[in-house]
Amino acid sequence: MKYLIAGTGGVGGSIAGFLSLAGKDVTCIARGAHLQAIQTNGLKLKSDLKGEHALAIPAMNAEEFNGKADVIFVCVKGYSVDSITELIKRASHDKTVVIPILNVYGTGPRIQRLVPEVTVLDGCIYIVGFVSSAGEITQMGKIFRLVYGAHKGTQVAPGILEAIQKDLQESGIKAEISPDINRDTFVKWSFISAMAVTGAYYDVPMGEVQKQGKVRDTFIGLSTESAALGRKLGVEFPEDPVSYNLKVIDKLDPDSTASMQKDLARGHESEIQGLLFDMIAAAEEQGIDIPTYRMVAEKFTKH
Repeated sequence: MKYLIAGTGGVGGSIAGFLSLAGKDVTCIARGAHLQAIQTNGLKLKSDLKGEHALAIPAMNAEEFNGKADVIFVCVKGYSVDSITELIKRASHDKTVVIPILNVYGTGPRIQRLVPEVTVLDGCIYIVGFVSSAGEITQMGKIFRLVYGAHKGTQVAPGILEAIQKDLQESGIKAEISPDINRDTFVKWSFISAMAVTGAYYDVPMGEVQKQGKVRDTFIGLSTESAALGRKLGVEFPEDPVSYNLKVIDKLDPDSTASMQKDLARGHESEIQGLLFDMIAAAEEQGIDIPTYRMVAEKFTKH
């Protein structure tokens, strides 16, 4: 199977690196100095799971790609989704599946509306991965879990989901086919929102959230409020969502931070709209009281 990674940041670069190490056919879409470094020196992967490698992976910008892919992983930030719709249309054949791996909720249906003729699934990932310098991806910790699946009503050719799972598992990625991807993407949104917002609000790494005190209490408050929203939306949580979020946060590398937090600190465009303000808007629409979210939003609201 031919894999195309649209967006070779911490998530996309880690997927690409692991697939390439296992001998899979993978091409990366990147841009700027990051792309130039990958083209010149290969994709450098510094991984707690796989060690250090320089990988000769084909890389180009979206406009230059003119092949077809069987699987397109969409790993751009939420604010860049519209910019890759032409690439998806051009790179797809009649059996191509698109798997968005974003931090924000509702991405699969959103992309499906933009490219109605292509089969769009949905997905989420649990990993600490980031661009550590141009052409270099760092993957921290022992967690690399990718969950994907089709929304109700989406028809996928038999065997495709299983073939992708086999390739990912052979690459050292814990891959799961979800029976309820709407639930699983909401669970991920709830977690990453609480994680990123707490880290950015207090400007601390995850080690501070792992300790008892006001930072952890804020994370719990955010998780509790998003769980209430999920229940109102009909999400059936497999376990208590707050306990689940705490379990995941406590497994993270204490020095890790969310990409939104890194972007805000650098003054870059960030996913704060999708991870903070969209959560507030969804909760207000459903009549859910969200005092913790309102409190943290005050820091990030332009007066």
